Order: sequence, then structure tokens, then C-alpha cells
Amino acid sequence: MFVSLLLLLLVCSAQSSHFYGTVMTYYPKNTNSDGSLTVVLRYKLTFHLCSSSDFWDCPSQNCGNETSLVLNVVDQESRGEWCQREGIMTRRVPSYSQFQLELTGGNWIDHNKNGIILWKAVTGVELRNRSDIGQANTSPQTTILAALRVRSNCRRDFHLLDFDPDGDEVRCRYANSSLSECFQCTTPSVLSLSESFILSFSPTSSVNEGAYIVQMVMEDFPRQNISLTQNGGLTVNSAISKIPVQFVVRVDPVVPSCTEGLYLPRFLTPTPANKAQLYAPVNQTLSISVNAEATVSTTFELLFSGPHNIIKSSLGAGRFLLRWTPSQEEDGESHPICFRPINHKVSHLIG
Repeated sequence: MFVSLLLLLLVCSAQSSHFYGTVMTYYPKNTNSDGSLTVVLRYKLTFHLCSSSDFWDCPSQNCGNETSLVLNVVDQESRGEWCQREGIMTRRVPSYSQFQLELTGGNWIDHNKNGIILWKAVTGVELRNRSDIGQANTSPQTTILAALRVRSNCRRDFHLLDFDPDGDEVRCRYANSSLSECFQCTTPSVLSLSESFILSFSPTSSVNEGAYIVQMVMEDFPRQNISLTQNGGLTVNSAISKIPVQFVVRVDPVVPSCTEGLYLPRFLTPTPANKAQLYAPVNQTLSISVNAEATVSTTFELLFSGPHNIIKSSLGAGRFLLRWTPSQEEDGESHPICFRPINHKVSHLIG
């Protein structure tokens, strides 16, 4: 059997108070002898320090029992800006469950331009059997780096990763205060978001440079009307589940040229195409070669987000290797990964 790996490629140039964002996805697993269902929830937590942490709560107390929780470092920025960790939470829940998990606390990074202080993220888990696939729903799959960077004079479209194992339509939107999805929901003034998960930035004045908090929600919608166990039905206009996607976008000072490959890094072959889907046999290592260049300065660091057991190696001259060996427990799952090259020299000289 195979595990699929989804790739999102981001090219960006490279402080903080505390929180840099989160994302959570879930996979229903086996049905137990007592009729309960095992579900695995994977989430990313990004803070300034690797030692910082927080926990997902179940306000309704109907989320079953947590049977295991492990938290491991995924990657960290070499100059100490942020550290991302992956949590793998296993829960044993009653069959046909639906519940919400919430992550709440404070504070987001200091001096962000949309003035957000406290963080809140909500995951809506739907585990009732679907009439179209005959099993419980799996959430959309995505991941994101903690801090994306743009130059204030350069247009940028982030084609963020979205994939649904059940074949549903995936839509995204900003988190909504009326749905209690965030404490402070001010959207970033310099960014626009489409339902198709494209986050766009247009050149702006230097007064708008700085950090912006992005609080998004990703939802899966059936492509036909379906029914859920113990439910009268769901239309194509109703979301099945929802997951939070939260991160920081930094608008940095101008560069002399927005052409990729000069001041701003660009990917070279054999780097996989954006949103490529690769397949990895269980217990066999998948190797991903990543090459990047920025001729005016030196690209020497690659940052990534994905499964915590990815091994990253630097081969020099903008060449990197990512290696991942999926386990038997991950058989049949899809795991997203995104990465970006960092050019610290440009950050020092211009940003």
C-alpha cells in the first residue's frame, strides 16, 4: 500500500512575542470491538520557542477519550524566529460522533498590523458515516509554514495547498467571529483571499510593512447531496467538516527587482512541481530533491512543514534533500508538505 505526499512550493525571502499559528487535520481509522471509532488528529503548533506549547480542549465534553498524544519538532528557523512542532493525537470516540476541538490562548506575535492579541482556532470533526462513500468523513489536508514573506513592491499569489481524500470540494474563507472561530477576526488589509485558496498580495506603501495575522478556515463540501448516519441529509451547500489554517505574513521592505532568481529565490529542476502528488510505499524512503537559486545573494536555508520525521539535508549551493519513510500506521493516508528557500543575505542588506 502507498502513502501519498502532496507538495506546496513557496519561494520567499526570510521576532516575535509568542504564537505564529496552527493547522489541524484528521483521519478516521479502525472501528473497535466495542463499536467505538479511533480517529487520528494531526496538528502543527508554531511558537517563537520550541519549548512553548498549548493544548486542544473539548468544550462540549463529547470528544471521547484521548489515548495518546506525541509532540515532535518539525522544523525551526535557524536564527530563532520560530519553531514548528507536530502533534499526533489519537482519540477513541463513540461511533457516528461529531464534535469540536478548540485551541485558545495568548498572545500572537507582538506589533502585528491587524492588532490581534489572543489566539483561537476551532476544528469541526464529523465522523458519521457518509452515504456516498460508506464510511466516516476525512478532513481536507493542508499544512503551512509559520511565516510567509513578501516584499512590499512585489505582487505575490500564494496558491496554498488544499486536498480532500474523499474527493470533496474544498473551500476556504477567513475565520468568522459570529461562528466563534476567533477572538479578534480583523482580516489583513493588504491581502485578499479567494474560495479556491489563493492568497494574493499587491504592491503597497512602506507604511504597510510589517506582520499580519492570517486566520483562515478550510471546509469540505460534498459534490452531490448526501446523507449522514442519524441525519436527514446534507446538501452541496453545507460544509461537512472544518479545519483552522493560521499563520503570519510579513511584508518586508522593497527589493531592486521582483524577478525571481535575482534577489528573490526561484526553484530549479529537479524540484517537484507545485502541488505535485507523490506516492511512497510504506516502510520505504521517499527522497525529494529541492534546488533553488538567487544570483544576487546566497540561498542557504530551506524551511519546510510536513510530517515531523522528515529528514532535511543541505547539499550546498542551494541544493537540499528531504527524505521521509512512512510507517504502517500511515498506510493509505495523504500527508502535505510545503517548503521555501530562505535568503538571509537579502534580509540583512535590504530588509
